[in-house]
Amino acid sequence: MARKSVEEASGGGIGPVPVLDLEARLTEDHHQSLVLWLRMLSCTTRIESEIRSRLRSQFDITLPRFDLMAQLERHPEGLRMGELSQRMMVTGGNVTGITDQLEQERLVLREPSPEDRRSFVVKLTPAGRKAFVKMAAVHEQWIVELFSGLPAESKDALMELLSLLKMRLPPTR
Repeated sequence: MARKSVEEASGGGIGPVPVLDLEARLTEDHHQSLVLWLRMLSCTTRIESEIRSRLRSQFDITLPRFDLMAQLERHPEGLRMGELSQRMMVTGGNVTGITDQLEQERLVLREPSPEDRRSFVVKLTPAGRKAFVKMAAVHEQWIVELFSGLPAESKDALMELLSLLKMRLPPTR
């Protein structure tokens, strides 16, 4: 299967695309869908790695802790531990460990659930909300910077294509 470089596919001007990361082990015999999947995974992994590094160096926080705070920021009334686990797609034990750390730093608090005394609701504290708002603004700028190499039209096209793909995938279990 012959593959075109970005320059050939776009009519020129961008240049050939080097084969990097996860795609390095592929040959011309591999299915186009596999190549696409590995390219998407490679980009996601590299972006995530950069964000993890920046969160740690600038805010001394891990990506899972940031993600938990992001979930709570969207739900000022708080979320039960099980809901956090589902939303973050991690085990209850992971959520408990992350919550324990954030609670020790007084960024979140855990209260008994009014509906079910056996479970807890986790909320951001005022200090947690203030810290998250600051981190989220910087995080957004990092994402803008990391995607700055793509023109707006390409971002729009990529969003449209990924939306189409997402609609055709099986539902999340």
